[in-house]
Amino acid sequence: MAKPTIHPTAIIDAKAKFSEGVEIGPYCIVGSGVQLGRNTKLISNVYIEETEMGNDCTVYPFTSIGLQPQDMKYKGEKTKVRIGDRNIIREYISIHRASVGGEGITRIGDNNFLMAYVHIAHDCRVGNNVIMANATTLAGHVTVEDYVFIGGHVAVHQFTNIGAYAMIGGFSAIPQDIPPYTTAAGDRAKLYGLNTVGLKRQNFSDEQIKELKHAYKILFRSKLTLKEALALLKQDGKLSEEIKNLIEFIEKNKRGICR
Repeated sequence: MAKPTIHPTAIIDAKAKFSEGVEIGPYCIVGSGVQLGRNTKLISNVYIEETEMGNDCTVYPFTSIGLQPQDMKYKGEKTKVRIGDRNIIREYISIHRASVGGEGITRIGDNNFLMAYVHIAHDCRVGNNVIMANATTLAGHVTVEDYVFIGGHVAVHQFTNIGAYAMIGGFSAIPQDIPPYTTAAGDRAKLYGLNTVGLKRQNFSDEQIKELKHAYKILFRSKLTLKEALALLKQDGKLSEEIKNLIEFIEKNKRGICR
């Protein structure tokens, strides 16, 4: 069992908890409420507090995790960040702990690749296998589902949801929900079809993609209202899990759907 390795220049809170194989590099500051899982590494100059992080994560220099949220309502309540396993968190990233009015946790799942200068605000929920390119910013209470790719310099409005397997082009502004399986881009982004390349890379079958294309045409390329399009889609008989997910995502949205 490999004991944690802590550089002599690091500053560590007495109550921080480290599993075997943890490495804390030069000039890191590990504050209160921190738990780090097996083989997780803070390379150097990382500030972290009020955070539970899983196994095999790597955090690069000049990143801050778990600091107070940028929310005027926050008055020092006990909240935290919870990060899963096998995440790569690159340079100059900021991940804020939750504010009030939610569940009290900013959540990030497993196997995510967060590139330099990404910002994840309070109460966000990021799923698994997400890629966020450089300088992407999530405002408070944003949900990003699994297998999403977000290009560089994208700004996502607070309380917005991005569906699974969606792809967002760089320099986009996202004021409304992005449906799963789609591609979106632009200032006040609009949809540009299915994320066909991404779906094929994730081993979606030709039949699954064909069904999603059919649903996309009804929902977003017909002259029907969204309510009418959903009703028509439900009449198609036995619906695949992907179509069910798409319908459920649209029906539960509150900010409006990008079309």
